[in-house]
Amino acid sequence: MFAGSRPADREPDSSARPPLVRELLLVVGLFVIYKFGRQAANGHVDEAYHNAGRVWDLERAVHLPGEGAVQALLLHDETLIHLANTYYATVHFPATLLFLGWLYWRRPRHYVWSRRILAVLTGAALALHLLFPLAPPRLLAATGLVDTGQVYGPTVYGSTPAADSMANQFAAMPSLHFGWAVMVGVGLVVATRSRWRWLWLLHPVITLLVIVGTANHYWLDSIVVAALLSVAFAALRLPRTEPVKAHLPWPSTAGAPAHAVAAARTSGRSYASSGTGR
Repeated sequence: MFAGSRPADREPDSSARPPLVRELLLVVGLFVIYKFGRQAANGHVDEAYHNAGRVWDLERAVHLPGEGAVQALLLHDETLIHLANTYYATVHFPATLLFLGWLYWRRPRHYVWSRRILAVLTGAALALHLLFPLAPPRLLAATGLVDTGQVYGPTVYGSTPAADSMANQFAAMPSLHFGWAVMVGVGLVVATRSRWRWLWLLHPVITLLVIVGTANHYWLDSIVVAALLSVAFAALRLPRTEPVKAHLPWPSTAGAPAHAVAAARTSGRSYASSGTGR
């Protein structure tokens, strides 16, 4: 009677879980398309630096906080800047993959929703990378910021941005580091019921401080990706699940006449008394 009243998400709904091989091929395929798309955005160096100057001037015009204030805090301690660079280089992809893997196994309905959100967000980001190449603040002399990855390490980027064949360093707008981190944090808050689940939001908060403090992104990069993510959330809503109903030892009396309800209760008490008197 009481077991059926537990929250419906305690046990995974295997009927909502898509085929594993198909999902692996889909996720890998999307990743490959994204990587090739970013590479296709290479070669717009002059435009990327021009756009960077425009973004920097816009941030100052609207009085956004200076990115240098966050970097100054990190540069007070070399260990702290090493940790920030390591977080930027190593947490982004593994955290997102672990998030999707756990949802696939334990929360299939949330997995399908989260995968769709991430796919739409990443596709929109790729389009912006192609349309608006942008040099990060660490490459713009006007910012006066330090390229912490190159100076202190570790870094995932080559020392010559224009010739970097492994990554497109002119795809700062929007920040998928922050966008994916927000999706991971929000997705875990929605998919879990622990009283501590709100602590998952520390991941996007730390990511935001890291990407700004290491001079890999402007504040505006995070604002734009947050706007894109809000649109994706509004367009792709998490499907509702049917509430689990408790199994009662007698038929439901909802909507029945008062005398019928009384008779049912009397019958139930009589049945219970005869059962315990044996």
